[in-house]
Amino acid sequence: MGFPQIRMRRLRQTQGIRKMVRETRLAPDDFILPFFVRPGEGVKNKISSMPGVYQLSVDKLVDECRASANEGIGAVILFGIPENKDALGTGAYDDKGIICESVSAIKSALPAMTVITDVCMCEYTDHGHCGVIKDNDVDNDSTLELLAKESLAHARAGADVIAPSDMMDGRVGYIREALDQGGFENIPIMSYAAKYASGFYGPFRDAAESPPQFGDRKSYQMDPANRREAMREIELDIEEGADIIMVKPAMPYLDIIREARDSFDLPLAAYQVSGEYSMIHAAAQNGWIDLETVMMESLTSIKRAGADLILTYYAREASRLLK
Repeated sequence: MGFPQIRMRRLRQTQGIRKMVRETRLAPDDFILPFFVRPGEGVKNKISSMPGVYQLSVDKLVDECRASANEGIGAVILFGIPENKDALGTGAYDDKGIICESVSAIKSALPAMTVITDVCMCEYTDHGHCGVIKDNDVDNDSTLELLAKESLAHARAGADVIAPSDMMDGRVGYIREALDQGGFENIPIMSYAAKYASGFYGPFRDAAESPPQFGDRKSYQMDPANRREAMREIELDIEEGADIIMVKPAMPYLDIIREARDSFDLPLAAYQVSGEYSMIHAAAQNGWIDLETVMMESLTSIKRAGADLILTYYAREASRLLK
């Protein structure tokens, strides 16, 4: 049976009917809001390549987290910009460093807020790479030691979730063992399991002040052309103890999100990265698209592909529209 007995437009006639039969639904609980935090007081620095996103001091961060909670956002992820950088990124695992200070402040003011910490070295090293440099490349195994120290520092500060983004081989297992031995066996790991060497990260590097000072990150982040390799990366991270898996970026890799959803039962996150955010803003500022419409369409596409959680700079704006 087909047309005219079947008319697909019947279920599109009114907003009420469309909402009633909608297959994919977004909610504020789906979103994780990223923040960039730096030393100082009263700091709210505009990021020119990311309209509406700021570098914040801890006091301003707490204010923004409180406002976000009032709009239904229950989880944030933190990226730190230290006072000083060095070859070993010591600010990353300093118990008095910027992320540890931020975690403690948020948990003191907003105990119910889920605080996730990005675990990597690139924001803290003077060379901008994600680990220890040996022979002009990132040395995998010696970097694991630093990532474990960073994870433990964040856990001691009160982080709810540890999120390693470095793409070193074996880092999930190494961090899991360190957390367990340190008495933090109940802290989950959200692994950037399939993180691609993407051109969509450019504005983030402005925000985090973390561009590599030489070369690129293609020797440890994934080749954008590879799909099967992503499934291997995810599977290995699960075997090592990941509790949540992530695909990054999101929209250019919807096929990876879909395959990950079909292949694995763990909660699945996707990161709508800075380049995705900034391109939508740029097109809207030129009058080429409607910002709210495309924002919601992009987030819906990520959820439709299979993501349970979406890291997005649009979390607050989208939550307002969903109320």
